[in-house]
Amino acid sequence: MMRNLLVRGMLTGVAAGLLAWVFAWVFGEPEVRHAIAFEEHQSAHDHAAQGHAGGHDESEPVSRAVQSTAGLLTGVTVYGIAIGGLFALVFALAYGRLGPYGARATAGIVAAVGFVAVVLVPFLKYPAQPPAVGDPDTLTERTVSYFGIIAISIAVAVGAAYLARQFAPRWGTGNAVLAAIAAYVVAMALIALALPAADAVPEGFSASVLWRFRMAALGVQAVLWTTFGVLFGVLAGKVVERPRVALAA
Repeated sequence: MMRNLLVRGMLTGVAAGLLAWVFAWVFGEPEVRHAIAFEEHQSAHDHAAQGHAGGHDESEPVSRAVQSTAGLLTGVTVYGIAIGGLFALVFALAYGRLGPYGARATAGIVAAVGFVAVVLVPFLKYPAQPPAVGDPDTLTERTVSYFGIIAISIAVAVGAAYLARQFAPRWGTGNAVLAAIAAYVVAMALIALALPAADAVPEGFSASVLWRFRMAALGVQAVLWTTFGVLFGVLAGKVVERPRVALAA
């Protein structure tokens, strides 16, 4: 059964990647082009201020046309397949342990929790940065901080889920879940305050471009996780629920 779930998870990842690519190309790429134009303008201005003529003549190894089409499609599809495999594993662990929920409800719960813990909470501390935003010298530090808060958020979410299961018999499921959510929110708020702040936005960068880029980046993730919550639940139901139906018959 686990093999069938993994295959369905990766197939769902392919579908999620395609949908996310369409969303990113429509809503994200225009803002990337604006950000690159700002970066090139700043670079030309810096060269002029230093007395250099004409900026730089370095050609890109991969053209922007390829980056925004085949490159973007490949990236989000590979990401979707990887998330799909992990999603299938988490679903297998969660199915039957969250209560009397079927495959679709379980997939929806896993997708919602995953989106909050893996995407939304880290995004609130370290939102997506378009080109020209962020000091290149701090790239390693920012990358470590970003993946660090993702790992911490997942660990705290797992701990909160464990607390909910422990307190449910005494407090009731609803009260235990609310207490676990409150504990997660408080813990992550304190952790986020302790982590270093994100890089400042350079002077002159369009606030509207920055806002639209970040909303597009968040939207791409929302499309991915929504597809997992909906499509994987349907596909997984044919694996985990059909044997039960056959046994009951």
